[in-house]
Amino acid sequence: MEPVMSPADAAVAEVIVVGGGPVGMLLAAELAGFGVDTLLLESKEATDEQPKAGTVHARAAQSLARRGYQSGIRPAGATRQPFHFAGIPGLSIEAPDGEPAPVLKRAQAAYEREFEAAAVARGARILRRHRVVDLTPRPRGVRVTAEAPDGVRTFDAAYLIGADGARSTVRARCGFPVDTSPASVSALMGLVRLTGPARPEPGWQRTPRGWIISRPDADGRHLVRTLDCTRAHPDRHAPVTLAELRGEVARMADADIGMADPLGLTRFSDFSLLTRRFRQDRVFLVGDAAHTHFPVGGQGMSTGLLDALNLAWKLAHAVHGRAGEHLLDTYDSERRPVASRLVDNTRAQLALMRPGPETDALRSLMAEVLETEDGRALLSGMISAQETSYRPRSPESSAWEGRFLPNLPLVTEDEGPTDVVRLLRDGRPLLLLASDTDASLTKAAESRPDTLRTVRVRAETALPSEALLVRPDGYVGWAADGDDLEGALTDWFGTR
Repeated sequence: MEPVMSPADAAVAEVIVVGGGPVGMLLAAELAGFGVDTLLLESKEATDEQPKAGTVHARAAQSLARRGYQSGIRPAGATRQPFHFAGIPGLSIEAPDGEPAPVLKRAQAAYEREFEAAAVARGARILRRHRVVDLTPRPRGVRVTAEAPDGVRTFDAAYLIGADGARSTVRARCGFPVDTSPASVSALMGLVRLTGPARPEPGWQRTPRGWIISRPDADGRHLVRTLDCTRAHPDRHAPVTLAELRGEVARMADADIGMADPLGLTRFSDFSLLTRRFRQDRVFLVGDAAHTHFPVGGQGMSTGLLDALNLAWKLAHAVHGRAGEHLLDTYDSERRPVASRLVDNTRAQLALMRPGPETDALRSLMAEVLETEDGRALLSGMISAQETSYRPRSPESSAWEGRFLPNLPLVTEDEGPTDVVRLLRDGRPLLLLASDTDASLTKAAESRPDTLRTVRVRAETALPSEALLVRPDGYVGWAADGDDLEGALTDWFGTR
């Protein structure tokens, strides 16, 4: 999928993204869609088909729908899907009416391919087999040095984004300060064919020696994971063998379980990392490059995708000269607290998975919490990220500011019936005005025709406020019961 180009064409870009996983590819697609000259550098030759993350939770699915992705996923009625907390059943994730299903299961590689296709179609340049080895700050930009098939190449950009995973070169080379916690558990994963009569029970199984998690895959294999909470891997980067996985499953289950044809053998742990800032001058970190945690609850990829959707439109406005430092700073102030809470909730879940009578008592208590409506709502909102809201700009801001706007059905004066999802797909901020809105609001909106999409809705549409400014990521940036619209437009999108 790499486009043909001369070295001169690739030497300069407005934004360089390092890392071509789903988060990096989504950033490239979004930035290119906003008219930003975008270059993505990826060390791998092709999409990695090995089994990895496969869960996208409700808020990420809702946000992707607002940007027009996952074309095969149609909004469904209010749905509820069973889930777990630390392997304890009883949790359920619910999505509001008109939104995608609350939990989407799809291979990580499928998301990566979809986002890459969108990025290339919109004009982003994707260079594979380019491994970044050095970064140098320059006046009003960054120089990137990469090892390529034809030798060492250099690229200049106004901004740089590190989407290059837990062992991020961008993070290390730019000296981002980090807080880490060492590994204390050992876990293995592999996609295998089960060959004997003995098979692990499906789902989450706790044994006296640890955990076995098993589920069938589409091609007849089983995704099998083990967790030993008593020790860390002696070398967490050492390759995994089928014999090691089979032996660990046998030890956990106290029974030999035949396995063959392994794919994606991996070891992982509860090593965690959180950078103390997500932005450093003209360099940003997203996804695992900014936050790494124990992968329980399938929250990692969703959080990275939401990082990308939060950053892309802000950076595009800065590149185009419409906004400045304040807007770019909101990426850190909005997304880092979310990542910190993610690291904490995965630590809490792991604590509930450890052996011992004290943990047994805690798990029994948590099972009772999951039987209550308030308990399920708290944990469901946390896992699905539907609890996420951002701090309002000022004490005078509306209570709606910083909240995610549901997919309201709307009847517009110009287009008739539609909804929030459809209106946000062109990527512009959306100003929704009731038909009898004050004329001063209309005047403020008309002053930014290139930045803002203004839509008048008929009286039969129930808006939570007579006027709402909706950011491209679906969050409310201003509402009429707060401070003035012109101030909000300046804060978010700069001066005219």
